[in-house]
Amino acid sequence: MTSELIDRLRADLTTANFSVSALTGLWGAPAEAALHRNQRVPALRALAALRDRLERTEPSATLAQLFVLGLPVSAADAGNAFPALGLDGAEQLGLVTREAADVRPLLDLRPYSFIDAHGAGSWWVASDLGELALGHALTETHVLGVGGASLTLTGLMIPTPVKSALDLGTGCGIQAMHAARHAERVVATDISERALELAALNAELNGIRNIEFRLGSLFEPVGGERFDHIISNPPFVITPRVAGVPSYEYRDGGLVGDAIVEAVVRGSAEHLSPGGIAQLLGNWEYRTDAGGQEVDAFERLRDWLGDPGDAAAQGAWIIEREVQLPTEYAETWIRDGGTLPDSAEFDRLYDAWLDDFAARGVRQVGFGYLLLRKPVGGDEPLRRLERLHGELGTNGSGLGTHLAECLAAHDWNARTDAVALARARFTVAPDVTEERHYWPGADDPTLMTLHQGGGFGRSVQLDTALAALVGACDGELAVSAIIAALAHLLDADEHALTEQLLPRVRELLGDGFLLPPGL
Repeated sequence: MTSELIDRLRADLTTANFSVSALTGLWGAPAEAALHRNQRVPALRALAALRDRLERTEPSATLAQLFVLGLPVSAADAGNAFPALGLDGAEQLGLVTREAADVRPLLDLRPYSFIDAHGAGSWWVASDLGELALGHALTETHVLGVGGASLTLTGLMIPTPVKSALDLGTGCGIQAMHAARHAERVVATDISERALELAALNAELNGIRNIEFRLGSLFEPVGGERFDHIISNPPFVITPRVAGVPSYEYRDGGLVGDAIVEAVVRGSAEHLSPGGIAQLLGNWEYRTDAGGQEVDAFERLRDWLGDPGDAAAQGAWIIEREVQLPTEYAETWIRDGGTLPDSAEFDRLYDAWLDDFAARGVRQVGFGYLLLRKPVGGDEPLRRLERLHGELGTNGSGLGTHLAECLAAHDWNARTDAVALARARFTVAPDVTEERHYWPGADDPTLMTLHQGGGFGRSVQLDTALAALVGACDGELAVSAIIAALAHLLDADEHALTEQLLPRVRELLGDGFLLPPGL
């Protein structure tokens, strides 16, 4: 019966054209922007104006008021918005409850659209009502909808087709649904029964049939299993483990400090197939040891990965995107839970957070992306840890494709010796531009820079020889032929120039500025 009701709900949402573009059309871009700031008055005024102008309430407007703004609607309007499901069916699905002549929402249900490597898509996503609709702070068992962290991880997801994928801590199921687009089979786990119920509802509502949902903490539900792709937006927020501090299931993993991220990193090694990849978001602490010496967080991350010479060690590409001081971090996450600043409760929680950080000597907290990879056979594990705190490039379908291309280039580099590298023919990536600066009247540039339009938006300073080499990489000439011509033009020693330029070529390949043959 539930499946039949979900089919009816899907039909009603489709008939009402309950879509992202329709919502923007209902209330306009300024009101949409206000909603992102958690302000619904402009949207509500726009819906009222539309109703007055049409002298009726559109079903899409009813659904928007009910499930996006989190406000009650009349039973008559709700009935018109659910012609196939009916109000009884909506109540049976736990979407609404009736109160006299009104209908009140019990869930947040909103359209979601995206573009990834497989093309454009649109879904509907149900989650628990947010702080705006509730009128108070979130409960500790709150199931979050599609937020900023969710969008970041979906954008990072490598789209290479695989047989099996695992979504660890699925929440409302958004990562599992995205993984289902490139994986034949997906297992989604969570410690919350309610999260799994909503995730299963979302998958069925959107016609996604290749996801299996399992209850349990971390890797417990998949003991002994291995996957080609693991995705996780773990509850990585560092929260004091003391009485009186709320612990939200969707963001707090129940462990001290950054131990939940460490657990996911270490556990991935046992659950990845050879060559398999894990991708997750995380926080990590920069600490001061007992002797007062500062400990770089990257040293701790390397320890989590294992010794590169160990057969169980993992490869990794870890990218730190930002750091926060303990004060900034505490303020961010206390506000996120719905506690208002300038209140006694905010100050109490602030003290608890700072006490917790002080106990471990934490001086700042990093946030970023972790990509782990299980080496194949005796391959040397990838180890790349870097800090990229600037703006990203423009990535219309997300960073996942760029990550996959960089991994492929790394592997090509790793199996290609200097002789084969010199014989190879490369092309410049289509998003790369070159910038030159000249003193007025000068013939030669004083500064040359390569810029990456996509990916991580990297910039690389060039000297004359490297700029000329990159400019000649059109897929026709081998690197050795280009260097030989440059040596003649620059009156330089060819061998010395080769020794200078080949390492730079490898760097440009690894960062996606140059494309190796066949990629």
